[in-house]
Amino acid sequence: MHKKIFSLVLLILATFLLISCSLPPIQPVTRVELMKTRIYNKYIIEESPEELLYALNTRGEVIVEGKRNIPGMDILIYVKLMATTDGIHINEYDR
Repeated sequence: MHKKIFSLVLLILATFLLISCSLPPIQPVTRVELMKTRIYNKYIIEESPEELLYALNTRGEVIVEGKRNIPGMDILIYVKLMATTDGIHINEYDR
């Protein structure tokens, strides 16, 4: 009885870990889709679009350091981009 419960718990844990991993998108993200987000107008990001596209297309998500593009202010943030079937989702977090 204990073996069955233990194996069931391991199976559930393994399934949860596989589901929670970031996966590459089904359709690769294009440069046009990335530029439609206007990410380089909203934020100051050092990484090139090609670096962001590579990360999105291989891992499905990327987190980069950036600043809000507000003249005279220096607001440091992290920008998280996620490639989903609905498009690119962008979240920002304070540093």
